[in-house]
Amino acid sequence: MKNIAIIGAGNMGGAIARGLTQSSLAGKISVSDINEDALRNLQNFNNNIEVTTDNSENVKGADIVIIAVKPWLVSQIISGIKETLDYKNQIVISIAAGVSIADLQNLLDKDGEKPVIFRIIPNTAIDVLQSVNTIASCGATKEQENEIVEIFGELGKAFLVPESQLNAMMSLSSCGIAYAFRYIRAAMEGGVEMGIYPNVAKDVVIQTLRGAIDLLETNDSHPEVEIDKVTTPGGITIKGLNEMEANGFTNAVIKGLKASLIKS
Repeated sequence: MKNIAIIGAGNMGGAIARGLTQSSLAGKISVSDINEDALRNLQNFNNNIEVTTDNSENVKGADIVIIAVKPWLVSQIISGIKETLDYKNQIVISIAAGVSIADLQNLLDKDGEKPVIFRIIPNTAIDVLQSVNTIASCGATKEQENEIVEIFGELGKAFLVPESQLNAMMSLSSCGIAYAFRYIRAAMEGGVEMGIYPNVAKDVVIQTLRGAIDLLETNDSHPEVEIDKVTTPGGITIKGLNEMEANGFTNAVIKGLKASLIKS
């Protein structure tokens, strides 16, 4: 079990902390932030989470230090904790989008000494242990990579990828969860227009998506294979699909994903 210090109690840092409390691999979990209300909310969720407003104090004795702040705050945060960090015994993880491993190495450099660094891109479903966690490493042993993958694998699914793929994976998963919510909202509105109450429409759409996911995973099939099972010749499903495509459904999804891609 690893002692994990998180800097940042915002939406993502807080979600990681809450998720880790349900992990069998996390030992002591501590969180630091200047926002005392956010820290209080975490303790109200689980009083085993240790909290402090002192980042340097937070990282002392941790095996893993997670920097969970906005990208423009990373430099400031690192400058405040760098001298406290023990590079021989601590792993540093950043979840800041767009801050590269090279950037982190430069910020963390102590007279040529650099820590083991991971970049991880989770999404907000980490709060309910259903996140996509995309992981890239630098200077890590295979054992350390497996360790981080295993910890974040308990918070959803973890994928170890080259850093060059992180931005694309972020579009698919971190941004993608918002796109999934937008589809659910649109389907609900369609249901309401057809006379279904909103809460019922939401439940129906959620269960439909859950069934679609289970079919793909159970059958290990391509989505088009499952679509073919539903689209009988001259049937209503193919009419609906064709109308969606005529209004740019697939193209809109692809363009949305590419628009959210951070260019390296």
